[in-house]
Amino acid sequence: LECDLAVNLVGQPLVRQQVMKGVRQFLENRDPVKPLVMSFHGSTGTGKTFVSSMLVRHLFQGGLQSPYVHQFSPIVHFPHAERIEQYKESLKRWIQGNLTNCGRSAFLFEEMDKMHPGLIDVIIPFLGPSWVVYGTNYRKAIFIFISNAGGEQINEMTLDLWRAHKDREEISLQDLEPAISKAVFENPQSGFWKSGIIKEHLIDLVVPFLPLKGHHVKQCVVSELVQQGLEVRPGVVQEVADSILYFPEEEKIFSSTGCKTVASRISFFY
Repeated sequence: LECDLAVNLVGQPLVRQQVMKGVRQFLENRDPVKPLVMSFHGSTGTGKTFVSSMLVRHLFQGGLQSPYVHQFSPIVHFPHAERIEQYKESLKRWIQGNLTNCGRSAFLFEEMDKMHPGLIDVIIPFLGPSWVVYGTNYRKAIFIFISNAGGEQINEMTLDLWRAHKDREEISLQDLEPAISKAVFENPQSGFWKSGIIKEHLIDLVVPFLPLKGHHVKQCVVSELVQQGLEVRPGVVQEVADSILYFPEEEKIFSSTGCKTVASRISFFY
């Protein structure tokens, strides 16, 4: 996993360092007091889903297809606000049933910024350090929340530091955490709004994904070409990178969509 992150995760040293430290400590502990709970934040295309799927690929045979890995998307699984009580009941039962089946399960909650506020709190009993919930020993599970919320604040702070001639590699978690917390946990539109998960400090790691610069986008283009079995031509790499929108308007430093559209753009230039 460490090697895979080092080679394939572009421009996110903070993520690599935090995720590896958290996962290693958790897995080395034979008797953890609570599950590992991580929350990934950042704008589109910065690697949140990429890292979560890489994580489960290394930890579970079959990766995302493993019967012990469970993904939830608010748009797919919880689309109707009026059915929230029904969703709460089925989510609680689903997690309970799967942890009874295997305590070493992983649960990925995508697009937490689109989750109905209040729904996620139904899983609080599974995240804390109590010993047994509903007759299930569940402390070896992994929960990952993925969210675009906080992305704007992360981008703004990275930009401010860039303008102050600070390298993005110098950014620390302490620089970003307060801004992320405010954006995510005080936003009525966010799935974490006024959530007990936050109030009870059940998240072990808040992981910020920084905006990507032009040279990071080029790295993504190169690895995508390799993956598609195509020859890496410098001209193509440059053209794909140039076709992406960058912000702010004047300086054009960071990619507006990270590396998200790279794969689909290659065919236009190859």
